[in-house]
Amino acid sequence: MTPHNEAKKEDIADVVIMPGDPLRAKYIAENYLTDYKLVNQVRNVYAYTGNYKGKRITVMASGMGMPSMGIYAYELYKIYDVKTIIRVGSCGGYLEEEKLFDIILSTNAYSETNFAYTLNNDNCHIVESDKELNGKISNIAKEKGIKIFEGPTACLDCFDLYMTDVNKFLERIPENIKPIAAEMEAFALFYVAKMLNKKAACLMSVVDSKYIKDVATAEEREKGLNKMIELALDSCI
Repeated sequence: MTPHNEAKKEDIADVVIMPGDPLRAKYIAENYLTDYKLVNQVRNVYAYTGNYKGKRITVMASGMGMPSMGIYAYELYKIYDVKTIIRVGSCGGYLEEEKLFDIILSTNAYSETNFAYTLNNDNCHIVESDKELNGKISNIAKEKGIKIFEGPTACLDCFDLYMTDVNKFLERIPENIKPIAAEMEAFALFYVAKMLNKKAACLMSVVDSKYIKDVATAEEREKGLNKMIELALDSCI
């Protein structure tokens, strides 16, 4: 156990699906897992372990932002011997052709943060997700006829809709990086996985964009992302 996770080591599966929202973790457990049990509720960051199509899986929230993701991902990998984490979350779309609830698969995450420098004395600002895991997700999406956008994403320290000028941020991004979406956790997840020689992937659904007038409600963010959730779960089998 840790100060952030009261689960016993045997309570956590070697594959973890990781939404940001604790209520989304609860929703996934109640709607997709069988024989599940609540194994952590410290700080109301719920974790449930159960079975999905015969595969033992843990669903655990990460909270919002890189510091929160960094803590939970590190502990899961290092202390609980988790092998794979797939983040399932929401994002802001950066492409005009992306529509509300379209699915994004991040191939790498760029961030201006000093997360890697502070954690590991590494002046790193871009880190890749696991190519093998991404390939599996991509193939399952094709089999199911699910359209996904694959590409680099931006990982931010603040909610991009609150930026005074998002275009100035985009201008600072190196020219060889063309982010297709933005969120707030993937860089920390990918970097911790790389540091500890583990696997990580990030699936996201578009919930806002400067090209889309509608913005997903809190309830839609919690329950309207089923296609993405099912794709992540099926990729664990």
